[in-house]
Amino acid sequence: MSQNPTLTDLRALTRNRARAQDGALFLQELARDEVEDRLSMVNKIFKAPGIVAAFPNMWRGNLNNARVVAEAEVIPLGVGEHDVVIHSLGLHWSNDPVGQLIQCRRALRPDGMLLAVALGGQTLHEMRSVLAEAEISVSGGLSPRVAPMGEVRDLGALLQRAGLALPVADTVALTARYQSLWHLMRDLRAMGEANALSARLRHPTQRAVLDKAAELYVQNFSHPDGGISATYELIVLTGWAPDDSQPKPLRPGSAQARLADALRTDETPLSD
Repeated sequence: MSQNPTLTDLRALTRNRARAQDGALFLQELARDEVEDRLSMVNKIFKAPGIVAAFPNMWRGNLNNARVVAEAEVIPLGVGEHDVVIHSLGLHWSNDPVGQLIQCRRALRPDGMLLAVALGGQTLHEMRSVLAEAEISVSGGLSPRVAPMGEVRDLGALLQRAGLALPVADTVALTARYQSLWHLMRDLRAMGEANALSARLRHPTQRAVLDKAAELYVQNFSHPDGGISATYELIVLTGWAPDDSQPKPLRPGSAQARLADALRTDETPLSD
């Protein structure tokens, strides 16, 4: 009986992460800074944080009493042990992102907060476009090269599927400038984000494909200050473990005042 195909080759991902260079982890640093900023705006003191991170060492010492664990299919956080759980920049490689969020919810105490940062669908859309066009032009085929990443609406819906209350999803966009496609690919390897898709080619890409892609990149996505542009989109997901103390929507028809009165305007009936 055959197993269902998986998106990510976890052995390749682990190898890529191990080869990452500390000086190239600016996306991970941006995600950490975003999390810290948002936690500072929450009117609550968190005393038992749990952190799931691709690069755990980056997080150690940042939050008091935090338990920091590496990203894994089975997250080693105890049930109901944390008042906040942070999932930092790993969902785009997960074979089961809903399962990841469910595990995070199970690790939360009632009214505990989940704060997850994921790469969104606009990430590297320029690179995805030129590689696809170049490969079709040169070889007549198409192979997976950039991990598929969810759109903000889709990722926001995952919070509800995971059983989290008060779900919110928003985006943080970043445009980076590189000298060329070659420099961009080198940077992706240095940050541990090289191709780890299970369906990836297992042999080197034809040089003609890469040369064509580099040419198309300059033609279509040049940066105003020289070089090329590359988009990174961080999607920030926030949700809470359900608790009776949380605000709940009113029952339809229970309003005690007319909206027109509150707005100080006339109510106009709609035609049938």
